[in-house]
Amino acid sequence: MAGRHLCSHRYNEFVELHNNLKREFIGFNFPKLPGKWPFALSEQQIDSRRRGLEQYLEKVCAIRVIAESDLIQEFLTESNEENCGLLNVEIKVLLPSREVVTVGVSRNATADIVFEAVMRKVGLGGKAWQAFSLFEIMEYNFERKLQPGEIPHSIYIQNYTTAAATCLIIKRWLFSISEEIALCHNDQIATLFFHQAIDDVNRGFIYAGERLYQLKVLQDPGRKHDYLALARELPGYGEIIFPHCGCDSRKDGHVIPSIGLQQFRLRACSEDGTPESQIIEFPWDIVTSWEIDEEGMAFCLQYKKPEKNPRWIRIHTPYYVFLSECCDKVYQERRSQEEVG
Repeated sequence: MAGRHLCSHRYNEFVELHNNLKREFIGFNFPKLPGKWPFALSEQQIDSRRRGLEQYLEKVCAIRVIAESDLIQEFLTESNEENCGLLNVEIKVLLPSREVVTVGVSRNATADIVFEAVMRKVGLGGKAWQAFSLFEIMEYNFERKLQPGEIPHSIYIQNYTTAAATCLIIKRWLFSISEEIALCHNDQIATLFFHQAIDDVNRGFIYAGERLYQLKVLQDPGRKHDYLALARELPGYGEIIFPHCGCDSRKDGHVIPSIGLQQFRLRACSEDGTPESQIIEFPWDIVTSWEIDEEGMAFCLQYKKPEKNPRWIRIHTPYYVFLSECCDKVYQERRSQEEVG
């Protein structure tokens, strides 16, 4: 994880941190700080010392109790706007291909700014920006879309001790298959969709069933358009599946919410997330409204079946904001399709 945190503190601040840590964690064998040279440093020597300081932080933060201490947290998250706010940091972001892209931005850069920097660096602009977004890699095989105003560098710091190269990834943010097909005239965009489809098949988000062998045969960048054409026919393609969570319509067990362009779906599961056979689908033409309950940390959806009174369901998930954002996105895409067609 070298380079995860571009050092923006003065050398004497590292010395002070080092001494404070030794006083607080007596008996721990702390690594040595790189030496301080009494004369002016060349650019190469400055880079070498910066890498040494970053390696020091990584070794120290590998010990969880130290990484979570107030001393380290305050040091890493210190945000003096005058001195630190405009300093550049390096942020690593995964592409769907698992290639790592590194961009330099201010430490206070928002998710929108970081996303645009990544897309520019890989040579994509225009409509591609509407089809992808910046996500945080979470637990339970799930990625959460960052809100436009979130600060990716802060998320970086919170995940400083993880083994992965980064906790940020570019993923598709598009439900419309017809819009995707139109965008795939750009070969680079098609490649991003192709790698995401492979990942979704491997993770079971797209159910390949007996067609898995056909997909494996087509799993070559030179045949990406054929791979995508087949994958689009399979259940789960272009959908977002959320981690299992509680729901007021199910007293025993949990549900697994998923959202696609055609419907909002709830699949019954046990409290540990083991899927069950019962599936309830809410086509968007019966969904009348949705909202979030911030105090109750819940996503609320209202639907109305023919000749029935409207009913609400409450889904209790920490990702209630993202659920609502997905519904907003589907609504926008469906409305655009209706206007065109």
